[in-house]
Amino acid sequence: MKLLDEMDRKIIRELQRDARLSNTDLAARVGLSPSRCWQRVKRLEERGYIECYTAVINQKRMGLPDTVMVEVILDRHDDGFFEKFSQTISALPEVLEAYMTTGEYDFIIKVAVAGADGYEQFLRHKLYKIPGIRQTRSSFTLRCIKSNWSPPT
Repeated sequence: MKLLDEMDRKIIRELQRDARLSNTDLAARVGLSPSRCWQRVKRLEERGYIECYTAVINQKRMGLPDTVMVEVILDRHDDGFFEKFSQTISALPEVLEAYMTTGEYDFIIKVAVAGADGYEQFLRHKLYKIPGIRQTRSSFTLRCIKSNWSPPT
């Protein structure tokens, strides 16, 4: 796979800031003609550097102002069990992100909830209903210091 050049990186950075930019505005920001910019964006999409365009939703406005990081240890560690747990956890709307990890915990899950009551409901009625969870540990976040939706370019 061909590595990105500096112009590709500029295009990606601008689209990360505002994916709704018109091609004309994007081209002006990065210093390319609109046709050349469009060609580069299409190539970045085709090669998988740009996977999709999405809207970032404000959790507080959606009534879910709190973020909880949940560490999970499972009873079993076979591939089939990990896959089933991954599918189940991915289907829960409160789960914003879920990572299989190394170390003491098998998964770290980022959850959006409405306070302690909302988190208790999530635990009792959803997470703890999933078979095979041996242990969890939770931390409410105080505030987000940095949020970025993709790796550095």
